[in-house]
Amino acid sequence: MKAMVLNRAGTPLEWTELPDRAPGPGEVRVKVLACGVCRTDLHVVDGELPDPKSPIIPGHEIVGRVDAIGAGVADLEIGDRVGIPWLGHTCGVCLYCREQRENLCDAPQFTGYTRDGGFATSVIADARFAFPLGESGSDVSLAPLLCAGLIGWRSLKIAGDGKRLGIYGFGAAGHIVAQVAKWQGRAVFAFTRPGDTRTQDFARSLGVIWAGGSDESPPEQLDAAIIYATAGDLVPMALKAVRKSGRVVCAGIHMSDIPSFPYEALWEERQLVSVANLTRQDGIDFLGLVPKIGIAVKTTVYSLQNANTALDDLRHGRFDGAAVLVP
Repeated sequence: MKAMVLNRAGTPLEWTELPDRAPGPGEVRVKVLACGVCRTDLHVVDGELPDPKSPIIPGHEIVGRVDAIGAGVADLEIGDRVGIPWLGHTCGVCLYCREQRENLCDAPQFTGYTRDGGFATSVIADARFAFPLGESGSDVSLAPLLCAGLIGWRSLKIAGDGKRLGIYGFGAAGHIVAQVAKWQGRAVFAFTRPGDTRTQDFARSLGVIWAGGSDESPPEQLDAAIIYATAGDLVPMALKAVRKSGRVVCAGIHMSDIPSFPYEALWEERQLVSVANLTRQDGIDFLGLVPKIGIAVKTTVYSLQNANTALDDLRHGRFDGAAVLVP
């Protein structure tokens, strides 16, 4: 197998040839067909997340086909197309797993962070966390749904049922969630970097009713807001944008420090919450809805060997939507 390997945080990924790996009990080996490039991959590469496996193969928005099956796997077959997400393994026995909140597992493993991921020609996955994808949709268009889509779906659920939804940060997750929210009958307000008229035009093309800079106030109060951008200073701004009892959801795994803000911004029963990871039920629910919603995923495709370019383009916002690597 070949892979783009991170040997040390803060350094470029290195093109590496590795021995083929065999799946253990409860695992499958998957031939990678496409792997999305996520903001979380940047956090891993840049050393912003603590204690990664080292060396590590990043990548956790994986679409591929099963080509080897370990002992005890009964519900997948050779050739099945599957999707592998960020949450790659849970213990099944801690309090959170027993309470059906496996996204908060005390002993988890994360694809592309604490277990090798999909910036490679093949990957070993816990079979419980390999979602059957069927044959509808292209490999490239499905890949971003495995994190940007799934975390977006979970954050949308946690945001509640309010009809006026603000989205701060209109990248991979934002442009997917905007389409889901519109399908649900919500009005979407998109917030981008100040002056980023290209992304604002892109948001309008997907049917948002207003798009502007994150330093602007929306034309009406929001019922809820989701922050996908990693800038902590957006939190007080989003709180000011939501109505009484409105909810602000921080949807990233990493965010810069949140500045102090007056209690008045939180008062009147406004809520500030975070989203952590996903559950298998999130995957089942969301992926089951995808064909009905008709999500148009905007992608920019790079070869696997150009993963460093894709990461740098993501870091500097050089494309709309999501980047996807193809071996």
